[in-house]
Amino acid sequence: MTGHNRIVNDPLEIVPLIITFNNSQYKKVYDLLAKQWMTQEELCDEVGTECVDDCLAILQKGNLIEEQWRMPKPGNTPAKEYRTTYSRFRAGFQCSMEDLGDLLYVANSTDEDLREMVEKIEADVSAGITSYNDLARKYQVSPMLVKGLAKRMPHLDVKGQGLVILGRPE
Repeated sequence: MTGHNRIVNDPLEIVPLIITFNNSQYKKVYDLLAKQWMTQEELCDEVGTECVDDCLAILQKGNLIEEQWRMPKPGNTPAKEYRTTYSRFRAGFQCSMEDLGDLLYVANSTDEDLREMVEKIEADVSAGITSYNDLARKYQVSPMLVKGLAKRMPHLDVKGQGLVILGRPE
């Protein structure tokens, strides 16, 4: 395990942390990576294949893991291996209770209405409407809720004043 501190200065950065530690399979992946470098294949062997792709995407988006190439045996191809980046946490941010409530709701919710909103937002981003302020006005929610949804989804992220669609991890 590394001795680095995760310093969170933006409340939006807590969403990947909450998602990781609120899901038993994601937490197991994180705990395994805290002990040693592991490839995606090794993680799938330990926890099953259904969650590892999304978990690695959330961990990468939250900057919670680092990666490197594992040197293969002769004749095999190299594989990426991962481990956690931080062993301690420190928060140093201030936000409104409304924004904090939105982020906690997004990170912990299983609300079907949020799922429908995410699908609509994904369609909008694909169509070129990327400003989270424009999307917030369109769906009559706070910009923090829109940014939180982007942080929650493995294939969306916040870049500058907008949302972007990310590629899948290799």
